[in-house]
Amino acid sequence: MKKLKICIDNGLSFKQGFEEFLESCKARNLREGTLIHYKDSYKMLMKFIDEEINVKDITHATVDNFVKNYKNNSNANSQTIYTYTRDLKTILYFFMRMEYMPIFKITLPKVDKKVIETYTDAELKILLKKPDLKKCTFVEYRDWTIINFLLSTGVRLNSMINVKIRDLDFDNEVVHINVTKNRKPLIIPLNITIQKILKEYLKIRQYKDSNDYLFCTAYGKQLCKKTINGSLIAYNKKRGIIKTGIHRYRHTFAKKYITSGGNPVFLQKILGHSSLLITQNYLNILVSDLKKEMDNFNILTEFMQESIKLNKK
Repeated sequence: MKKLKICIDNGLSFKQGFEEFLESCKARNLREGTLIHYKDSYKMLMKFIDEEINVKDITHATVDNFVKNYKNNSNANSQTIYTYTRDLKTILYFFMRMEYMPIFKITLPKVDKKVIETYTDAELKILLKKPDLKKCTFVEYRDWTIINFLLSTGVRLNSMINVKIRDLDFDNEVVHINVTKNRKPLIIPLNITIQKILKEYLKIRQYKDSNDYLFCTAYGKQLCKKTINGSLIAYNKKRGIIKTGIHRYRHTFAKKYITSGGNPVFLQKILGHSSLLITQNYLNILVSDLKKEMDNFNILTEFMQESIKLNKK
């Protein structure tokens, strides 16, 4: 019989802990897209952190060194650095809750707020010009319909590609958005124009089942993010518009809504933000863009001219 020996637990490695973290995410029923995001983040994190490091040995200095080294050895902007640090924080907080490591507070690095330049009215006029149905392809017509849909609803890309035909309710003039970032379904009103556009599109779409996806590939399959992103970039460039990016339509929607006198509280509901503060931060990014329009609206000019006339008299 073998003698019993004292076995010292050397602790969990970061790699082993991360695998456990992923299992926890699956148990919480997080979306596949979220799991893929964490896996991709892990690959980046491990370029600057040893995956064999004992979790119990991770300290605040580990986090600080990651931020410093990543910043010094990459061309990443502040938003990218913030995102990876946030993911690291999420993983480490899981380790802390599991009592695998000491508890300490992690403060995320600041993000440089950049103005998100929206589409101008001149650009929108070009992008929204309806293609000739006798000459264009289905893909070009579909992309035109998508742009109209995005500018009418302000939905995110992932929500848009998951809208099914059954989600359209023309009787009540709304669309049901069932796939959202916070998993809370939305009901968004449809204006008369987009209703007409969608009704015509559905005839050309030639769907067989209301469970089919509203926007599809040329073969009737569900769109993926990469496909539609590339397609809309090509659509813009073909029309001579340098600006690209699907999320830019969401920002353009928000800007046009506010400049038209829309209520920020209603905008919050439409955008699916969990709080008005998020919507406010969203709008703050548009301030510089809005200033360009305000420069053309100078109420003082009128009164200055009147004052000059009176002084001359």
